[in-house]
This record gives sequence, C-alpha cells and structure tokens, in this order.
Amino acid sequence: MSGTWQPVSNQPPFNASTMLLLTDGTIMCQESGNLNWWKLQPDSYGNYLQGTWSSLAPMHHTRLYYASAVLDDGRVFVAGGEYSDAGSETNTAEIYDPLLDTWTEIASPPGWARIGDAPCCVLPNGSILIGSIDDTRTAMYDPSTNTWSAAGAKDDASSEETWTLLPDETVLTVECQKHPNAEKYLAAADTWVSAGSLPTDLVEPSSIEIGPAFLLPDGRVFAVGATPHTAVYSPPPIANMPGVWVAGPDFPTDENGNNLGAKDAPGCLLPNGKVLCAVGPVTGVSGAYLGPTMFFEFDPSPLTLERTSDPPNANGVPFTGRMMILPTGEVLFAAGTPAIYAYTADGDPDPAWRPYITDCPPRLRQLSVFKLEGRQLNGLSQAVG
Repeated sequence: MSGTWQPVSNQPPFNASTMLLLTDGTIMCQESGNLNWWKLQPDSYGNYLQGTWSSLAPMHHTRLYYASAVLDDGRVFVAGGEYSDAGSETNTAEIYDPLLDTWTEIASPPGWARIGDAPCCVLPNGSILIGSIDDTRTAMYDPSTNTWSAAGAKDDASSEETWTLLPDETVLTVECQKHPNAEKYLAAADTWVSAGSLPTDLVEPSSIEIGPAFLLPDGRVFAVGATPHTAVYSPPPIANMPGVWVAGPDFPTDENGNNLGAKDAPGCLLPNGKVLCAVGPVTGVSGAYLGPTMFFEFDPSPLTLERTSDPPNANGVPFTGRMMILPTGEVLFAAGTPAIYAYTADGDPDPAWRPYITDCPPRLRQLSVFKLEGRQLNGLSQAVG
C-alpha cells in the first residue's frame, strides 16, 4: 500500500518554499524568493495539519536556492542565493534567532565572491561545512565564535552536489563535475577522499544536475539521479576507505515515453524506512525543466520503486518543490504556491530506530536545568534532501 495526501487546514497566505524544522517543534517557511518568513505552529495536540500561521521578521536580502541549516543552539543559518537583491549568486549570509525574532548579517567565507546555491552540511560538532560552486574550496563556519576558516579542498567544485552526513562523521557526495565519481569529507582529518565510482551515472551531462541522497536507517545511502537511474552506497568499515556502490532501480517512463528523474528535485526519508521521491520528465536537454511532479516510494529491501499518489499542488516542475518531515511522521510538500499538502506513509517504524533514554535525574523541579542522556535522540538521518 502507498501513502496518502491531505491538505493542511489553514493553507499559507503566501507562496510557500523552503521549510525548516526549528528546535521548539515549529516549522519556519520562506515566502518563495522573498524577504519574508512565516511560522507554522501546531495546535495544542501537536497536530500540524490543524496549525496556524504567523509572520516572522524579514531577512535582509531576498534569496532563492541557497544553503540553509538549523544550528545546534536553535538559530537558523542561510547563505547565498541564485536570485537575490544582493546580486546573482550572492555571497551574503545571515543568521536568524527565533527567540528574538531577528536576523543578523554575518561575514561570508574570506575570499569567496559567490556562494549561490552551494551545498552545506551541519557536522556533529555543530559547525557548518559549505562548498564552493566555482572551485574545489570548502569552508567551515563556527557558530560559537561567528568565524569562518578554510576547510579541506575537494576533487571538484561543489556546484549542484548533494551532501549526506553519515554515522562515521563523514560527508558523502556524488561529484557532478567529475561524474560518475564520488568523494567524502573526513571531519576528523579535515580532508576529502575518494568514495569510489558509481556503476550508473546519476548526473545529467547537459545541465550537470543531480537529485537528492539519503542516509537510510540501515546505514546505506540511497542516491537519486537527474537521469532515470539511482544508486545505493554501503559505507566501508574504516572511514577513509571508498565503500561500495551498486546500481539501484530505474524509474519507468511516463505515459509519453519520456524518462523520469529527479532533476534538482526534493525527497524525504519516511518513518517506515522508505524514501519519498519527487521526479519529472527528463530529456537530457540542459534548459528543459519539465513537469508535472510525480511521486515514487523507494523500498530499500528489495531495492524497488513504487508509484504513489500525487498531491494537487504537484502540477509544476519538480525543482520548485520542498519537503519537510514533521515530528508526527507526516511529510509536508510545498511547491512555491499558496498550498501545502501532507503525506502520510503506510507502515510503522522499526522499534530499533526509536530514541531511548539512558540517564535522567529521578526528580525534576520546575524552571531548573537538568541533563538527559540517551541515544538516537536526534534521529538516524538528516532525512530531507
């Protein structure tokens, strides 16, 4: 059985785009390409589909297609943008404080004239690794000191890449410039090493586009192509070793005989361990970004793709889509319009994936500070791509 879609009861009064889950459980959503942000507050029962919208403070600069991340301390980091009032491929960056409802501009990486739609990843130590779209440089932002430093150089430029954080504290990416090669960042050594070569090409050569990639609950990575192909990566026993890639299932053709692929498209790991994929027709033509958006579920065992239903707001091109996994397990889908739909997958999570508490004080006092310890408290995967 496949999942089901339903609309949020209070649809956004704006064109909804990038969504971020804040540490207080609310959802922060950008008005597409705009300065404005909005907050989705669930109702008193924790139901996001019955939640309400309120406006947040605007950013200093408009931006569309950019690096973004939620920091360990609850603040929000945004940098770059392909389309911005600060200039095309802007190098500006800002941080949002949800407690103060304020945006603060921060410096860009020293010597970087452009950030654009660069990939980034929050590392286990709380720092943000970001890649250059122009060359092999990467940079590290330390939120605690508000400073940038140079990080290890890659094998190729980071433009259009998808970065996936793995349990061994490495960051995996399929190289778009030098496809079908892959590489990964070793956080402990501040260096990039080879992650082997893929058996099938996920990059559309004419556009150098690719799809998202997701850490699965079993430790493998599922990568989706802007071609009809997919691939699955198994990490090595030692982090600096390449690991092993195998071909995944191919997407079928559409009713017109066109190949389907995730050309700059979103996706999300589901609570049942499957992956929700958004795809559209791919013709191999650089400027051809085609709709409508169609949805599939990838099942890691036994490596199959199953067609599922599409929400009413999926009649556009896939690259405008954004997904966000909720604490309730539902997945929000926005596509740059004033409409958001939620996907509920079938099946249940494996009990082994649940977080569990290993230590907590037996008595807690109101307004006091205490330490809770456990495992898997922040999940098994960054989930959204």
